[in-house]
Amino acid sequence: MNVSPLIWGITILVILGLLAFDYFFHIRKAHIPTLREAAIWSSIYVGLAVVFGVVVLIFGGATMGGEYFAGYITEKALSVDNLFVFLVIMASFKVPREDQQKVLLFGIVFALIARTGFIFAGAALINTWSWMFYIFGIILLITAGNLLKEEDGEGDDADNFIIKLAKRFFKTSDKYDGDKLVTVVDGRKVLTPMLLVMVAIGGTDLLFALDSIPAIFGLTQNVYIVFTATAFSLMGLRQLYFLLDGLLDRLIYLAYGLAAILAFIGVKLVLHALHENNLPFINGGKHVPVFEISTGLSLTVIIGVLAITIVASLISKSGKAQTVLNNARRHSASYLELDYTADAGERERVYQQLMVEENAIQNLEVKFRDKHKDSEEILEQVAQAHALHEKMTGR
Repeated sequence: MNVSPLIWGITILVILGLLAFDYFFHIRKAHIPTLREAAIWSSIYVGLAVVFGVVVLIFGGATMGGEYFAGYITEKALSVDNLFVFLVIMASFKVPREDQQKVLLFGIVFALIARTGFIFAGAALINTWSWMFYIFGIILLITAGNLLKEEDGEGDDADNFIIKLAKRFFKTSDKYDGDKLVTVVDGRKVLTPMLLVMVAIGGTDLLFALDSIPAIFGLTQNVYIVFTATAFSLMGLRQLYFLLDGLLDRLIYLAYGLAAILAFIGVKLVLHALHENNLPFINGGKHVPVFEISTGLSLTVIIGVLAITIVASLISKSGKAQTVLNNARRHSASYLELDYTADAGERERVYQQLMVEENAIQNLEVKFRDKHKDSEEILEQVAQAHALHEKMTGR
């Protein structure tokens, strides 16, 4: 199926329209989304992506439709993994809860722009040099290996080189001024930390694109499918953040599942490169007769791995313990940080949630609780939140 310029134009207008709608009807007025609001709009965006996939299936055929769904599911899974980093960045910069939506929408728009550039650059490279499939495959295999490495325990600090550069070149005020990028301090205009956060998110998006674009090119070389699957996977990511906030840590095996998927796609790319081989030092520059992985098999493996990963994470007692403790740390830190939000109702919600988590910690088996290296520190932080609440309520 050849996609006409008219279809391309309509698709781009629809995506831009969705982003504009998101901004003017949800982001323009800073507020904290309710769980119901996040759930409804997450469902709507997923529904739109599925409807689009069905349209592709009807007009483009089974292969094209399968490629779209395989690409969409893979990119969506990678996007959920990206939310972990967004969570860390916004926690590090202490972004007020009601202003986090604007940061997330900026991240989505920047990611879409960055990935679109990578998509067309990748397509041009593949069309010019078929051996680029070897490079893409190796990138994914290396990425999969990196995902399996044990984290060094400093993941709670947004301390990557992008943020260090941003802090060096951007002088900002100490306090936020709503969601403004510029404020006035002592009669002079200065940048707010909000701009620094956006720079950090944008820079991180660039790094994510280096992994996600080779991954989807491993599933399809149709540029229209690559673009739409990537775009729809990013739509609704803001709502998903607020829907999954507090549950992200529960997916303790997500990194392993993503590593398996990326390694699988990396192998598929290498096999495809061998099949299309024209490098003189491999088989004399001739094609190598190897097994090629079909779209149907790719879709089956991706869905199967994600299903196993999610189920294993949800039933894991270690995962439950880690979730409860990490959420307790996050909520106690938010409550202790008086600039977290100006919304008294939100602060009370955080405190009540903290109480639920404290009760859950008390019911944890000691061996699972003690597996968390910061368990004692977290319990002490919860106690500090108790003391502050008593002081603020006069109890």
